[in-house]
Amino acid sequence: MIAIINYGLGNIQAFVNVYRKLHIDVRVANEPGDLVDASKLILPGVGAFDHAMKSFNDSGMREDAECMVLDGNVPVLGICVGMQMLADSSVEGSEAGLGWIGGKVLPFTEATGAQNLPIPHMGWNDVTNIGDSPLFSGLEDAAKFYFLHSYFFECANSSQSIAISNYGVDFSCAVNSNNVYGVQFHPEKSHHFGVQLLKNFSDI
Repeated sequence: MIAIINYGLGNIQAFVNVYRKLHIDVRVANEPGDLVDASKLILPGVGAFDHAMKSFNDSGMREDAECMVLDGNVPVLGICVGMQMLADSSVEGSEAGLGWIGGKVLPFTEATGAQNLPIPHMGWNDVTNIGDSPLFSGLEDAAKFYFLHSYFFECANSSQSIAISNYGVDFSCAVNSNNVYGVQFHPEKSHHFGVQLLKNFSDI
């Protein structure tokens, strides 16, 4: 059972629709009790980092989700701002991140090579798998995903970056540490590429 954490931000129904078409059990978690028995978690997110962190903290689900992920080794997939929340901090705000993957979130406006590009980075972009993560099984060649973001994740440990994209500068668009995964792009808006990635996550 995949539980999609609904703390008020993210394309919840889009994920539900994908998994139902794949005939994979899915549940929307609106409160801590909805996380019970989940074998995997999805942490979506859109908007500003601080607002997302405060909303998640106020949802009442953070403690249970954290216990499942850190103590129970339940796989979790953070998406867009949900990926950025996995970091220790973000230059965008003052709230502490979850710290599930060491790193910080930085703005494109301060990245050499991207300073004069339109912000946000929006639209389809190539994604290059730089590891052997099962998250990208079947997506080794010419994978494209839909992006909408102004900040990017810089891993403290570069080996935890499992895919890169380029927007004036190469940046980590997917990260992984043990059972914690994150993608900056929106698989739920990325047609068959996104469907394959979400299916892959269900198989992890």
